Amino acid sequence: MIFMTKEKVIICDHSWAGMNSVILPGVKLGTITIVDAGSGVAKNFPEGYCVIAGLPAKIIRHLDS
Repeated sequence: MIFMTKEKVIICDHSWAGMNSVILPGVKLGTITIVDAGSGVAKNFPEGYCVIAGLPAKIIRHLDS
């Protein structure tokens, strides 16, 4: 069974996601958020300026603003 949702993923300026990463519906990534390859993002990181990785994703490094 496939469930469809209308929630948007918001990716702010200068953010990017590595290969095979998954960002679930309704997630917001703030400015300069880097998602490591193969990560699963299930919660918001609106503050930005960080590198996130893992399954589920968590902050592994803060970046200078």
